[in-house]
Amino acid sequence: MVFAGAFGAGGAVAPAARPAAAPAAPAGHDAHAGGTPDRAPQGPPAGLQISERGYTLVPAVTGLPPGDPVPFRFTVLGPDGRPVTRYDVEHDKKMHLIVASRDLGDFRHLHPELGADGTWSVPLALPRPGAYRVFADFAPQGGAGLTLGADLTAPGESAARPLPALSRTATVDAYTVTLEGELVPGRSSRLTLRVARDGRPVTDLQPYLGAFGHLVALRAGDLAYLHVHPEGEPGDGRTPAGPEITFAAEVPSAGEYRLFLDFRHAGTVRTAAFTARAGQAPPRPATPEATSKATPEAGPPADDHGDPGHGH
Repeated sequence: MVFAGAFGAGGAVAPAARPAAAPAAPAGHDAHAGGTPDRAPQGPPAGLQISERGYTLVPAVTGLPPGDPVPFRFTVLGPDGRPVTRYDVEHDKKMHLIVASRDLGDFRHLHPELGADGTWSVPLALPRPGAYRVFADFAPQGGAGLTLGADLTAPGESAARPLPALSRTATVDAYTVTLEGELVPGRSSRLTLRVARDGRPVTDLQPYLGAFGHLVALRAGDLAYLHVHPEGEPGDGRTPAGPEITFAAEVPSAGEYRLFLDFRHAGTVRTAAFTARAGQAPPRPATPEATSKATPEAGPPADDHGDPGHGH
């Protein structure tokens, strides 16, 4: 499964054909320059495997207490069995750590710090008891990017919440974000997210991690991970700073997906969340509309979201 940004920094074109005997590579980010993907769309969807292409995600613990932030540490072992200590920068960071509850009601996008011994560390708050999935999104130095996933548990009584109902609109603070376009299984489709504040279009979005918006999508059920970046990039002379942020998306299967859009305005990173459907899927009972959270940039310096948990 691949989500791919088109044109400019988020642009991508169809990858060159590979010999039939070539090993499959995981789906993931697209390059920010040259319009060529840094990951090929073969193989299983990203984030479903803890080990891939010789790299293995090794969390220091498999459970954390719910509530206040506590240190979460992990390493990535390379093909030689040793912790990887050198990474390429992708989207302004060497590591993007995504944390989501299995029911997709909670979401975090964090940027851990790397120690000299190859150990990554970041304060992490799991808001309630239950099952979570962590995704390490990175590129080892000189290699193609990949996303590895592992399960994490917060002990205590828990009850899975239903997936929020399909919605074209999400609100956060005084902002309204509207989703246009359809996810179409088997081919690329265009998604446009329009940001407004107090009913007026926002035309001065601020760059965040090298773009005007970042979209992470998780497939309901197995939590297949898709990280999407928009068409163009700040300062390229042709990409406006809003109100529209456009993405190219390609999904191979019908089903429901949870979409999380990060955008920065007035010095604060905010996240709008949607439930979208690709193709036909069985109807399900209605649930409350998509909810969103905001995180001021002023706050504890756990990462540049400004909040150790940066609720998405």
